[in-house]
Amino acid sequence: MDQDQVVLCGASAYEQKYYLNEAFGRLPSQIQDELKIMCVLFTEDVGGVLTLAFDKEGKLLLEVSADPSDLFYDEIGSELKIRQIRRQKAELLQNLELYYRVFFLGEKIE
Repeated sequence: MDQDQVVLCGASAYEQKYYLNEAFGRLPSQIQDELKIMCVLFTEDVGGVLTLAFDKEGKLLLEVSADPSDLFYDEIGSELKIRQIRRQKAELLQNLELYYRVFFLGEKIE
């Protein structure tokens, strides 16, 4: 992960844990719940670790990593699931980017 990135949340199939960055604790609870469900279901389906992070311009990145020795990790399924999330959750992801740009980067909305 790049040093210029700010992690929003993530889930690990290996540790069976979910993480939400405390800096985003002011997000509405239903948004936090939706993020948790999305991340946990992703790792349950394909394995590995899913991390949602913002780059320095405020673009939301969905990054997946896996232990090289993990024979159960589904790399193809991972790519397909990321595309599905981007399609089905497009409005949520765009709104999270807007939230980050306004409240963290200080951009003005016209």
